[in-house]
Amino acid sequence: MSIELNAELRTDQGKGASRRLRHAEKMPAIVYGGAKDPVSLTLLSKDVRHHQNDEAFYSSILSLKIDGKAEDVIIRDIQHHPFKVDLMHIDFQRVDAKSKMHIHVPLHFVGEEKSPGVKQQGGLVSHLLIEVEVECMPKDIPEFIEVDMSKMNSGDSLHLSELVMPKGVELVALKQGLDHDTGVCSIHAPKGGSVDAATDEAGEDAGE
Repeated sequence: MSIELNAELRTDQGKGASRRLRHAEKMPAIVYGGAKDPVSLTLLSKDVRHHQNDEAFYSSILSLKIDGKAEDVIIRDIQHHPFKVDLMHIDFQRVDAKSKMHIHVPLHFVGEEKSPGVKQQGGLVSHLLIEVEVECMPKDIPEFIEVDMSKMNSGDSLHLSELVMPKGVELVALKQGLDHDTGVCSIHAPKGGSVDAATDEAGEDAGE
């Protein structure tokens, strides 16, 4: 189900106007792209807070209702408060259903506890990326990309080229060449000791 946000057109500009909006529990925003001109907007802060902890909010097509008229958009940029959890400003980009687009999609890591590198060899997991940039048609945007670590051993690393991508979805980095095939995750020995030592200790503890 699409996430909906209500917005109003904003005419006053500048830092002072933005400050007044925030005091009124409102947030400045802008929407641009497509064949239309950029438009300055106002959102209710409470509406944004309702969604800001939902990862789908940042990687899905949203329905932005501007004075009651809906447009499909994605979040392109966000300004955060320097020391609070609140968002300060949002840039929305209009979605063209007939054109491919770039969007950042979160990674979901599965199978870590079952992997030989963790379960049998006592290795530690490192997540080197938490999201990837993909290119696809708007209808093909995935909610997330799954990273299966269940067969990894200690010392193994998994790269972008090894991810299983949904149909019609490509990784932007790999379109730039295999030299951009960066690591996604790895399993390594505990700091200060080898995996073999950690495994031996685990065996001794079990024997006792």
